[in-house]
Amino acid sequence: MAATYNSFSLHTAPEKFYVEACDDGANEVLAIDRVSTEMTLIGMKDIPPSAVTRPICGIMGTIRLVAGTYLIVITKKRKVGDLLGHAVWKAVEFDVISYKKTVLHLTDTQMQDNKAFLAMINNVLNTDGFYFATDYDLTHTLQRLANTSPEFQEMSLLERADQRFVWNGYLLRDFSTQPELHRFACPVIHGFIAMKSCCINGKVFDWNLISRRSCFRAGVRYYVRGIDSEGHAANFVETEQIVQYSGAKASFVQTRGSIPFFWSQRPNLKYKPKPQISKSGNHLDGFQRHFDSQIITYGRQVILNLINQKGSEKPLELAFAKMVESLGNGMIKYVAFDFHKECSRMRWHRLQILVDTVAEQQADFGFFLVDAAGTVQMQQEGTFRSNCMDCLDRTNVVQSLLARRSLQAQLQRMGVLHVGQRIEDQADFEKIYKNTWADNANACAKQYAGTGALKTDFTRTGKRTQWGLVMDGWNSMIRYYKNNFSDGFRQDSIDLFLGNYAVDEADMSTTLQEAKDWKFLTLPIIMVVAFSMCIICLLMAGETWTETLAYVLFWGMASVVTAGVILFNGRDFVDAPRLDFPSLVCAVTGACTERCHHRPYCHDGSGTEEEEEEEEEEKSMGQAGPNKWASGRLTQTHAHTLLSTLQSHLRGTARTEEGAVHQLRPTLEKPHLCDPSTSHTP
Repeated sequence: MAATYNSFSLHTAPEKFYVEACDDGANEVLAIDRVSTEMTLIGMKDIPPSAVTRPICGIMGTIRLVAGTYLIVITKKRKVGDLLGHAVWKAVEFDVISYKKTVLHLTDTQMQDNKAFLAMINNVLNTDGFYFATDYDLTHTLQRLANTSPEFQEMSLLERADQRFVWNGYLLRDFSTQPELHRFACPVIHGFIAMKSCCINGKVFDWNLISRRSCFRAGVRYYVRGIDSEGHAANFVETEQIVQYSGAKASFVQTRGSIPFFWSQRPNLKYKPKPQISKSGNHLDGFQRHFDSQIITYGRQVILNLINQKGSEKPLELAFAKMVESLGNGMIKYVAFDFHKECSRMRWHRLQILVDTVAEQQADFGFFLVDAAGTVQMQQEGTFRSNCMDCLDRTNVVQSLLARRSLQAQLQRMGVLHVGQRIEDQADFEKIYKNTWADNANACAKQYAGTGALKTDFTRTGKRTQWGLVMDGWNSMIRYYKNNFSDGFRQDSIDLFLGNYAVDEADMSTTLQEAKDWKFLTLPIIMVVAFSMCIICLLMAGETWTETLAYVLFWGMASVVTAGVILFNGRDFVDAPRLDFPSLVCAVTGACTERCHHRPYCHDGSGTEEEEEEEEEEKSMGQAGPNKWASGRLTQTHAHTLLSTLQSHLRGTARTEEGAVHQLRPTLEKPHLCDPSTSHTP
C-alpha cells in the first residue's frame, strides 16, 4: 500500500502554495497555483525563499466558494493510539485558506454570502470526530481488509478507501484525478475512535472501538430521516470492536441506520413532531436496494427495531415489519423490541430478554478472528442492524450489550478469560468498557442531534440513576432548541462540505439573505409583551380583584392565542435549510437533478402528509400533479434555468416556496424543460 506523507510544511507565496513533504527521505513538493488552481509536483529548489512557511499536519482538500477556491488544511493533530502497529490520529484544528489575496472584487451581498459559506465549512470542521491514519486504511473493517486482492493492496489510500466513510472525498476530488498527488491526500473519517490497553488475569491486550459515520445521506436529526432513492440510510454508522492479544486479532461489526424506507419528521416547534410516511415513494424498491447492499457487504442481517409499538411511532414499526415480510428474503430476520415499554419504571434488566432472543443468531454470525501466524480462523457471517427513531440512545445501549457478549467469546477464545469467567466480574475492565461505549454514544449523538446521548448513565454504570434522568431532561431541552432553531444551518453546512450543494460560478445568487416572513418577528414580540403584561398585572394588583382578574384574563388569553398561532405555523419559525433548491425542483416537477437524492426533501422520500394529500386530490380531479409535469430527469442546463427562476420568484412577489410553485406552474408544464431521453428514478 502506498502510504500518504505524515508531515508537511506549507510555504505561502503570492502566486502559489507550496506543500513540502517533510517525511524522512521525501523530496516532493506540491505546487498549487492560486490563479489557475492547477496542482503539480516540483522540486525543493523551486520554492521561493520569500515564501511564508508554517507546519501543517495534512490536507483536507479544496472547495470553491463565492470568493473563489479555498485550501483546507489540518493544523493540529492528536495521537489516539496504535492500531496493528499503525498510528491513528485525531484532527483537532483546521485552517481554511483563500487562494485569492483579496475579496474586494465581490459585492456586499456576495461578501456576506461568502462569509456565511465559510461559517458553514468551519461549523463542520469544528464538529468533533475527524480521524485519519497515513499508513492504514481506517475506512475498512479487518475482515474486509483480509479478503482483498493483491491489486487492492497496492492501491493508494485514496483509491482503496470505502467511499461511504470518506468525509473529505468531495474536497479531494481534484487530487483523485491525479494519481501522482495521492501521497499528499489522506482520507478522513468522521465518527469515534477509542483505543485502550487493558489487563485481565495479568494478560495485557488492546481493545479498540471504531465508529464510522457514512457521508451518504448525512445530515442532522429531523431534516434527514429514512433513505434516499439509492437505498442509503440516514445516520448510518458502522461500529467495529477490535481486540489484539499476542499477535492475534479479532473484530465484531454492527451497523445502525434510520428506518429504511421513505419517511420524514420535519421540525415544527412541537417537542416531538409526528413522523410522516411518504405516500408517493417506491418504498419496497429503496428498501430492497438498502438490504441488498447490506447483505453484499456484511452477510446475513438481523434487524433490531427498538421503536415504540404504540403512539406516533407505531405506523413506522408496522410498515417496517410489513416490508420485511413483503421482501421475503431469507437472509433477513426482523426482531421488534419496544425498548421504552419493556424498560419502563427503571426495569433495565429486561434488556436481557432481547439479548437472549438473538443469542442463537449471534452465535451463528460469530466474529472475525486471525491467529498470530496471520491465518484466518473465523469469519463474521452476518451483522445486527439496530435502529430506534434517531439511532442514537436506545441503539447504543443495545449495541454495547451485543458487543460485550461477542467480546466475552473472543477473549475466551484467545485465552485471556478463563472458563467460567465473565467480563462483568472484571471491575477495572468493565469500567473502561462502559465509559468508552458511553463516549461513543455521546460522539454519535453530538454529530447527528447536536447534544450528548441520553441514557448514558445506564451504559456507564449498568443501572438507571435519578441524576441520569435529570441530565437526559437537560439534553432533551438542548436538543429541542437546536433541532428547531439551529439545525437548518447545520444541515446546509454538511451539504456544502460534502458537495451535495456546490456554489455555482455562473450564478452566485443564493437564498442565504432571504428575508423572514412578517410573522417571524411580529408574533413572538406580541406573545412576549402579552405574557409580560400578564405577570405585571399579577404583581401590581388593581383597586379591585375583578379589575385585576380582567387584566390577567385579557393578557393571558392574548399570550395563549398568540402562542397557539405560532405553534400552528410552526414551520415558519424553525431554522430550515436554505441550500435546498434542487430538492424543491424535484418536489415541484417530480424530476430529479443530479444531486437531489442526497437531500432530505426529495419528492420520492419526504413529502409532508398535507402536501401528499393535496397531490392526491389534484390527481383525482384530473389535474396534472408533479409527476405529470415531467417525464424525465432534468438536464443540468434546464435545472439551472429553473432554479434561477425559482430564486427570482422567491425574492419577488412569492412569499413562500408554495407560492413560487403556483406562480410557475405554466412554465413548469412546458415540455422543453425536461430531457425525455432519460428516465425518472422514483
